[in-house]
Amino acid sequence: MHSRLQNLPVSFFSTVMGLSGMAIALQRAGDLWDFSPVLGNFVALLSLCAFVVLGLFYGVKVVRYPELVIGELSDPVKMSFGATITVSLVLLSITTMQLAPTLSKALWVTGASLHLVYTLYALNTWIHKTDFEIKHISPAWFIPVVGNILVPVAGVTYASPEISWFFFSIGLLFWLVLFTIIIYRMIFHHPLPDKLLPTLFILIAPPAVGFISYVKLSGGLDGFGRVLYFSALFLTLLLFMQLPRFMRLPFYLSWWAYSFPLAAMTVATLVMHDLTQLPGYAVLAWLFLGILCAIVIYLIVRTLYAISRQQICVAGH
Repeated sequence: MHSRLQNLPVSFFSTVMGLSGMAIALQRAGDLWDFSPVLGNFVALLSLCAFVVLGLFYGVKVVRYPELVIGELSDPVKMSFGATITVSLVLLSITTMQLAPTLSKALWVTGASLHLVYTLYALNTWIHKTDFEIKHISPAWFIPVVGNILVPVAGVTYASPEISWFFFSIGLLFWLVLFTIIIYRMIFHHPLPDKLLPTLFILIAPPAVGFISYVKLSGGLDGFGRVLYFSALFLTLLLFMQLPRFMRLPFYLSWWAYSFPLAAMTVATLVMHDLTQLPGYAVLAWLFLGILCAIVIYLIVRTLYAISRQQICVAGH
């Protein structure tokens, strides 16, 4: 048990991101198509429970093995996943907006504040570290800085629009910067290792979430909103073409990287359907929602199976 706790990765919080994303998609679909909110609310509570349990375990790791946590949060590959904790808080604030508004606001304030701090930490580390190389970058680097683009989804309800525009601007700026660097690495340098290949799906999240946040901030659909949505849709189609390659990979915890970006794309498509009332978007939304639910259920089963076989939280994983 001591060994398992020592090897508990901070990336485990990506499971909360996936569950929260699915909950938001189900809640949004329920609001749009008038079906029971029970399933969406259940997944929202499940994601909250998962965060509490993981938070307790990781908190024990922080207390008992602080040197391991410091090492993880300064590693060029692993440190980006530290932001999954703060992003999870922001996502949980969105899932609980109707269920528990007071809790939702507290989660948003805490998550947004801590995420800003972690963004500054990550950027400061990237700028001043001398041992980082191009091989260290992956789409996971989006999480600390581009994760800011998620804050306005609930932020327009809980704070001044200026604060939401601030976070949106940070996310948009560094999406363009990091996207360019990542594409350069993928074309001109060695491909991503198998363990990190699922993180390619994270490429979908910034434009998809950016579209949702932009619509919230601008109050409607315009040309820039369409650019964001169709960028996300194209990246989704591009990555779906890689499915045979992904399916040959052994199971890693990084497979959860499939879930939240697909949830973001599903919610973005639901928003597009709501704004345009075009039936094509309704078909796409149902398709994405079905794929999302199937993938999350599969990931839950595979994760529980891996835990039972002691294949997670071991050295090298």
